[in-house]
Amino acid sequence: MHPHDFRRIALGMEEAVEGAHMGHPDFRVNGRIFATLHHDREFGMVKLTPDQQARFTRAHPGTFAPESGAWGRAGSTRIRLASVHEETLGEAVTLAWQNVANKGAPPSAQSARPGRHHLPIFQSPAYSEP
Repeated sequence: MHPHDFRRIALGMEEAVEGAHMGHPDFRVNGRIFATLHHDREFGMVKLTPDQQARFTRAHPGTFAPESGAWGRAGSTRIRLASVHEETLGEAVTLAWQNVANKGAPPSAQSARPGRHHLPIFQSPAYSEP
């Protein structure tokens, strides 16, 4: 993958916009960063949860790694663009977008976001009819 592929995927998320942060491109939804391209354009970053980060780094150790310091411990994840497959990058960017788009949104807005599945209580898997 190349930086333009990362950009295309990030900007394909609903309401995503490109900005700049500390001299490099970032991608935001609702004014919050969910992904960035590093200065060298060899790496990107996505804001995953620590559990999501662990899953990606275990499955793709040469491609995904925590960013340095507290940001990395919080889930910010570095992606080596040369070795990531488009489908895997798309999954990681989508998760990052969902994490940021839903953060702080009211519950009604959270359930309306793409990728979120909210079942009414009567359809809950725990519900059983008599």
